[in-house]
Amino acid sequence: MDPTKIIYSLNIEDVQTVAQEQLGRELTDEELILVEDKVCDYIDWYGAIDSAINNVLESKKTNFKIRIL
Repeated sequence: MDPTKIIYSLNIEDVQTVAQEQLGRELTDEELILVEDKVCDYIDWYGAIDSAINNVLESKKTNFKIRIL
């Protein structure tokens, strides 16, 4: 598999959707730049990857046990 393949990303539309739902308006260009700079501080990417790996491996174990039975 291509090691540079992007698995997950956020775009401006995602940010504006949250702003609209939470604030009732879209962010200005200046606000978007500031949010873009800060959003990565709030995303626990390591924990998310670890949880996803554990979930997949646990599901594989469970599915394997079901097939054996």
